[in-house]
Amino acid sequence: MENNHLHLSYQQTGYFSKLVVDYVSGGEQLQKFYKHSVNIDGIKTAITARQTFATNRELLVEALTEQYQNIALNDKQIANLEALKSNATFTITTAHQPNIFTGPLYFIYKIIHAIKLADELAKELPEYNFVPVYYMGSEDADLDELGYINLGGEKLIWNTKQTGAVGRMLVDKALLQIITSIQGQIGIHPFGNELINVFSQCYTLGKSIQQATLELVNTLFADYGLLVVVPDNAALKASFNSVVTKEITEQFSHKAVAETIAQLSQHYKVQAGGRELNLFYLTGDKRERIEFDSLKFRVQSLGLEFSQEEILQELNNHPEHFSANVILRGVFQETILPNIAFIGGGGELAYWLELQKVFEAVNVPYPMLILRNSLLFVTDEQVQRIEKLGFTVEDFFKRPFDMINALVHKNSSYQLDITAQIEAVKQQYQALQIIAGNIDESLKHHTEALQTKTLKPLHELEKKMLRAEKRRFEAQQRQIEKLKSALFPNNSLQERIDNFSYFYAKYGKEWLQLVYNHCLTLEQQLTIIKLPQKH
Repeated sequence: MENNHLHLSYQQTGYFSKLVVDYVSGGEQLQKFYKHSVNIDGIKTAITARQTFATNRELLVEALTEQYQNIALNDKQIANLEALKSNATFTITTAHQPNIFTGPLYFIYKIIHAIKLADELAKELPEYNFVPVYYMGSEDADLDELGYINLGGEKLIWNTKQTGAVGRMLVDKALLQIITSIQGQIGIHPFGNELINVFSQCYTLGKSIQQATLELVNTLFADYGLLVVVPDNAALKASFNSVVTKEITEQFSHKAVAETIAQLSQHYKVQAGGRELNLFYLTGDKRERIEFDSLKFRVQSLGLEFSQEEILQELNNHPEHFSANVILRGVFQETILPNIAFIGGGGELAYWLELQKVFEAVNVPYPMLILRNSLLFVTDEQVQRIEKLGFTVEDFFKRPFDMINALVHKNSSYQLDITAQIEAVKQQYQALQIIAGNIDESLKHHTEALQTKTLKPLHELEKKMLRAEKRRFEAQQRQIEKLKSALFPNNSLQERIDNFSYFYAKYGKEWLQLVYNHCLTLEQQLTIIKLPQKH
């Protein structure tokens, strides 16, 4: 690995969907589903589009100021908050739910991607200001997805009986027990106890998960000027009332997205179909669907029902009770933020590509969509073991079966490929077909059948020869499988499984800076990074 890092295209990795690969390569089939190409010219067109929309900047700054009232902002954050008042300031946003202890690694990568892009655009377009934002999806109610981390091959699960929006859940003793479990794994490393102290200060008994996540993300990224938006806010939601009213009275979003989904599904797996009414009712510890049956709006699980007039009155009095689902969430985000670029994973990209007509229906600018950075960290020891086996790190994106076959073919002292011999047999049968066919045309087909019958056991023989020779390479096979499991836990990308705690415990904030240094902005490639040796 030259310079301790290298890049792979997403197609090369084999871990990304056809839709993602087509999007990052500018595939023609997807071009009508988004507005801005991922390059500096696309950024400029996104800015032009955003300038036509009157973002309520004063409201945003007030909400953020209130949100941070008990958190000391540094000079860079204060400058960014002040800059948001200016029409020459735009946000670079990534969004994610409040996974406990940040969940998988890509939570961190998304945020750093937003920070790095904002920094790079400030250099490229100095006439504007760019503020990195983490938009917290705190109203997500999927605790099964958000309530665990993977660390050292162990899944640490938050066993709580709380329900509803995860962001509104409270830190309890069961969650604090996870901190103890984390300490048992990382406490021995140089920065392990530093991180445990951070977790212990952020996750205190009785604090909401969204507040704990805000404090944790702020502790990690305040030095980079990041601002966090917690959208579970009555004032911010009130600014979205016109869109919610349109959804209640017209159910417009389902109609707007249906045609796009029909077109997309001809070529790709559809990510989010939405519902007739894409709203939830949010109160206390409950987040439940609002359903419409042509007469009444009902929240069945809460025993609530409203006429149209009553539900609009409820919206006017309590905008905080209404929560957008996946189809409308992005429109809310882009309504309250002066945003030009949204950074998301493959799944997010897939459903955002369904939403262009939803944005058009309410005249909200559609941002540039950028696939979040993907990174794979390898240790120096792992690189040495990989090279000793005769492979490169890139080879480990292949299936172990294919790697082992390649290893055996390369290192065996015997001939294992009998392609030439099989080809010679084919040629013999082709000659026989001519001879037999000259006598009787039906014998030609009979000869073809004999060829098929003969070739099948020859192919089986070749496979058996390879299997027999593989036994001599069992030690190398075990090494390959062990390395593959370490780099790709559960046969998935490292970033989709592992938590950041191990890396932070070993390297401290230096690791965050390492991610930042290697973070790409608009290039959209996977980066492999060799970790520095610790002495």
